[in-house]
Amino acid sequence: MKKFLIIGLGNIGDQYKNTRHNIGFSVLDKLAEEKELNFETQKLADIASFKHKGRTFILVKPNTYMNLSGKAVKYWMEKEKIPLENVLVITDDVNIPFGTIRVKARGSSGGHNGIQNINDLLQNQNYARLRFGIGGDYKRGQQIDYVLGKWTHEEQKTLPERIEKMIKIIPSFGLAGINNTMNEFNGK
Repeated sequence: MKKFLIIGLGNIGDQYKNTRHNIGFSVLDKLAEEKELNFETQKLADIASFKHKGRTFILVKPNTYMNLSGKAVKYWMEKEKIPLENVLVITDDVNIPFGTIRVKARGSSGGHNGIQNINDLLQNQNYARLRFGIGGDYKRGQQIDYVLGKWTHEEQKTLPERIEKMIKIIPSFGLAGINNTMNEFNGK
């Protein structure tokens, strides 16, 4: 049975709940809710898994804080013997407009500290990302406050539909592959 590691990036703690930086956690929480899964705290992460059409999807919410996410990713890849091409990281992105969803096969960190830590620890950038645009509507020097800030009332209206779309990308990644998933979901 093929296994896939789906990592949702975020920060642990109630003060970070419903913040822009925690979109990865929000997506995995919603998926777990729909599949009636419970996350279990294990080494370096909260873990849940489900099977779908002969594939196993292991959902990982690192509890290392965002900037050390690579520790959890590397550990769970090795523990579950999951190759790099079966890894999908869900993250926020200030470089794309709010609500825009982009699937990428690989890439640089784009200034994202969580992604940079994963790149550093894996010594590789060739893993898939599911990026959610949070926009860059902040003043110079205010990026940290912005990404750690709560969603606006207007953003909250759009989030449920966007999260539902992101949830559909996860099984597509495992069943159809990264290229077909990019073709189907990017720009929508």
